[in-house]
Amino acid sequence: MIRTYFNTPTRLILLLALSLTQLLTSCGSMTSTDNTIKPGPWRVVLQAQGQEIPFIMEAEEQNGNTVLYLVNADERILVDEFHQEGDSLRIRLHIFDADLIAKVEGDKMAGRFTRNDLTKPYSVPFTAEHGKTNRFKENPAPATFDYTGKWEVNFTKKDGNTYPAIGVFEQKDNHVTGTFITQTGDYRYLEGQVEGNELKLSTFDGNHDYLFTATPAADSTLKGEYFAGLYDYETWTAKRNENAQLANANELTFLKPGYESLEFTFPNLEGKKVSLSDEKYKGKVVLVQLLGSWCPNCMDETQFLAPYYAKNKDRGLEIIGLGFERTKGYEQAVPRLTKMKDRFDIEYDLLYAGPADKEAAAQALPALNHVLSFPTTIFIDRQGKVRKIHTGFSGPGTGQYYEAWLADFNKTMDELLAEKI
Repeated sequence: MIRTYFNTPTRLILLLALSLTQLLTSCGSMTSTDNTIKPGPWRVVLQAQGQEIPFIMEAEEQNGNTVLYLVNADERILVDEFHQEGDSLRIRLHIFDADLIAKVEGDKMAGRFTRNDLTKPYSVPFTAEHGKTNRFKENPAPATFDYTGKWEVNFTKKDGNTYPAIGVFEQKDNHVTGTFITQTGDYRYLEGQVEGNELKLSTFDGNHDYLFTATPAADSTLKGEYFAGLYDYETWTAKRNENAQLANANELTFLKPGYESLEFTFPNLEGKKVSLSDEKYKGKVVLVQLLGSWCPNCMDETQFLAPYYAKNKDRGLEIIGLGFERTKGYEQAVPRLTKMKDRFDIEYDLLYAGPADKEAAAQALPALNHVLSFPTTIFIDRQGKVRKIHTGFSGPGTGQYYEAWLADFNKTMDELLAEKI
């Protein structure tokens, strides 16, 4: 081994250089002295499949630090984790294993949006401009068609398979908000505009970038397209129908004949094996939440369940989150689930249950007829019997559908918690 000796001034210079390098590559909120991203709104445009998928990002100063918010209609998703890497800034996107890698020059920003939780490489170029608040065109032509209302929707995938949905939109002049609700979840907060008779809606939650377009046909039905990132493309049609309905989400997943309870054992985030039959859960009402840290509908459900548990755990309630992750195994899954746990202040148990695959999830829980969706929520009474299984989740972006789910959830939980052993 060759040893090199330095005099004291040289060692001091090297130590200062090392400290500066560590500072520049450290993780955390940017201080105001970084002067990297100007406070205020930024219009960000992702480029994918020959389309522009825009969203608004807002930068704010909080306690001397710069934080970002991803803005979609009424939603603001906090982003506060950054890495300075040379002349670029790596912006970690909320709970997701995804980044915006950007070079910032005054009022301009350019770089790539990357997702790290997929088997295929995923990298989408983006540009951003400071001070812009228009999601689509800045001065659109007046709207000549009103999309407000409830629509019966049919999506068609590339392979020809179809699935039903309900579209709910609210339009004021050119501005439109709304979402699509499917059998297994919703497309969360969509926002956009109508120019003439053309509809454009987009959203970006930090892991998924969606663009919906549509125009009315002569009979006032809609014909549209749906783009999601680099790969997914579907067409859709819709007709007004205030009575449109989907299948009952409480009837899609159920126990196979001969079963009335669940059994499972999976490791928690500390590596300890946890079973539903453990003493901790006996005599308790237990919710089993099938989730993934990559899943935006799971994120919405967890934002509700975490504070609900904190408020109601003394009533005899336990929740077990079963994480099905886009990783090669437990070691890679734990950091992602831990980040989700910390972000939402989850006090209930999170376990690693396997890969993010519906068939794998069904094999992990063989009492179920199938697993159709993440999330799926299983209601278990104080006797250990499964009383209800809810497939999917209609989040707060769905308005009245979320309110209906909330009323049904509270009714069910109050009944179960009031029962005696």
